[in-house]
Amino acid sequence: MGKFEDAQKALFAKDAVSLEPEDTPMAPKETKGLPAIIEKGRRFSSGLETVHSMKVSDPVVAVSSFACTMTLDATIKGMGRTTISELCVYIVEGGKIASEQFHP
Repeated sequence: MGKFEDAQKALFAKDAVSLEPEDTPMAPKETKGLPAIIEKGRRFSSGLETVHSMKVSDPVVAVSSFACTMTLDATIKGMGRTTISELCVYIVEGGKIASEQFHP
């Protein structure tokens, strides 16, 4: 699903934090460290049966942060087809992404 892992390896700080709106079977509320964030992405991808479409908006950029919307239409194993739409907010420190947070 996309090249998220490649982007994370290139752009995220080793001690980055990823924050979800809540704990789910596919992802915990908080994930710390790049290796754990990459593993979270792999678990999420493995839970997808079919990706029907995915759209990411152009970013809105500030001095040390940026945001975009991401919409995923997918069939999730054991849950059926669903659409997930989130506002993704990224904080940049020292030229790397220090945190990402997803808002429904």
